Amino acid sequence: MSKPSSSQPNRSLDNPHAIDPAALAFFQCSIETPSPSGYEEPIQALIRDYITPHADKVHTDVHGNVIASRGDAAGPRLMYAGHCDQIGLLISHIDEQGFLYAQTIGGWDPQQLVGQSMTIWTGCGPVAAVISRKPIHLLSSKEREEVVQLGQMWLDIGVENQEQAKETVRVGDPVTLDLRYRPLMGDRVSGPGMDNKTGMWTVMESLRRCAAAPDPLRCHLHSVATVQEEIGLRGAKTAAGSINPDVAIAVDVTHASDCPTIEKNQQGDIRIGGGPVIFRGPNINAKVASRLIELAESHSIPYQLAAIGRATPNDANVLQLHGSGVATGLVAIPNRYMHSAVEVISLSDIDRIADLLSLFAQNLSSDDDFVPS
Repeated sequence: MSKPSSSQPNRSLDNPHAIDPAALAFFQCSIETPSPSGYEEPIQALIRDYITPHADKVHTDVHGNVIASRGDAAGPRLMYAGHCDQIGLLISHIDEQGFLYAQTIGGWDPQQLVGQSMTIWTGCGPVAAVISRKPIHLLSSKEREEVVQLGQMWLDIGVENQEQAKETVRVGDPVTLDLRYRPLMGDRVSGPGMDNKTGMWTVMESLRRCAAAPDPLRCHLHSVATVQEEIGLRGAKTAAGSINPDVAIAVDVTHASDCPTIEKNQQGDIRIGGGPVIFRGPNINAKVASRLIELAESHSIPYQLAAIGRATPNDANVLQLHGSGVATGLVAIPNRYMHSAVEVISLSDIDRIADLLSLFAQNLSSDDDFVPS
């Protein structure tokens, strides 16, 4: 797919939640671009190219985070974090017959991998592969009752021996699911990597909308495509070290509970298409959460509330604990079937989150105090 242009937002007045075509093209490109943790260079190049016309400064730090900045450098430092990395695999062995074995990057349910089309991202370009296991016809009764393990699966690229495989593939090459973007009915779309290219998109799109706003920002906004969240929240920690934010908001996906088998009494009533999910709890600054709620209500943005009573398993965790502490918020995108090939989200949800983040930045000034009272 060709790279999207970076025109200013031009949303339909008849449908205010119809995403600008250039922004939507950028989102689709991001889903189709590989970004396993530690191997984010391709998607970061796409992000830099897209956001540069709308930022005062764009740079990549030594860890690989892309930081786009805009606004008043004398104002409060506001950091938006959306991680661009996705779960993947890493080639760890090539056997004598040319079959490939892999380690996981991030949290996988191995059963999600059986029978999948995969892509190995080599120095020579993408290589198609399939991953599978012993056919059901040949499984023993005991094997049929067991959960498949990663070591019982292998990647097949169609070669005849180890020598042929090594002509193209090397140990340490990353692997992803087939990166396919699939529109469903309505405004729903599916594909791997919605966790968390959706969050990355919202933080970059919010900066782009701030650039198009009539009034200049009174804060110094830093929208960051963070790296290596899936293996330990690593990029957000290092990016915060250079930005030293006063206020930070992480954007990530959360489990939608509007599908079978997900317990609402545990996960909350979280619906795709229901709008931004604003989190409350000890990892969240209460005043930041309240400001997000107030902005959503005053601008007729539908929103949902969620609670988490512990440290969050996403970038908000390390942002809150940076330095002497950061006033931290967490906004999430409802996502079905997380960490699979068929993650499903609503385009209206990410569009509304970009609006909410843009409003938060436009309303932030040196007069604001987020110290708990």
